[in-house]
Amino acid sequence: MSSFGRILLVEDDPKDVELTLTALEEYNLANEVVVTRDGEEALDYLYRRGSFATRSNGNPAVLLLDLKLPKVDGLEVLQQVKSDSKLRLVPVVVLTSSREERDMVASYRLGVNAYVVKPVDFHEFVNAIKELGVFWAIINEPPPGSIKTN
Repeated sequence: MSSFGRILLVEDDPKDVELTLTALEEYNLANEVVVTRDGEEALDYLYRRGSFATRSNGNPAVLLLDLKLPKVDGLEVLQQVKSDSKLRLVPVVVLTSSREERDMVASYRLGVNAYVVKPVDFHEFVNAIKELGVFWAIINEPPPGSIKTN
């Protein structure tokens, strides 16, 4: 059993989705992973709109975010998340194929917690997730009512 909450994976490449899910399962971190295929769907999930209007309350424990997304791009999603008082405490890990310095700079400027370039060593990737998860689950004291654990 894992202490990790829900993971929101925002990724449009099916191969990358499969690899990420496999890596998370291998380390027992995939107890609940919600996959959205574009930025708009991710925002619908976070704001409980559209097909996610009836989902359970609470923010994901971590957001795994690709940058190159259809409809709404990853940086726009990141900006909305980090500028929203209800969402900005959600740890965001950018998972991207972009090695462009401007993407990395923009991500960190917007408050990303980690920036991982694909293809990545999945052992390292999962360790980064674990460390973030441990940090957020154990060390961090979330403000009352901000993060639901189940």
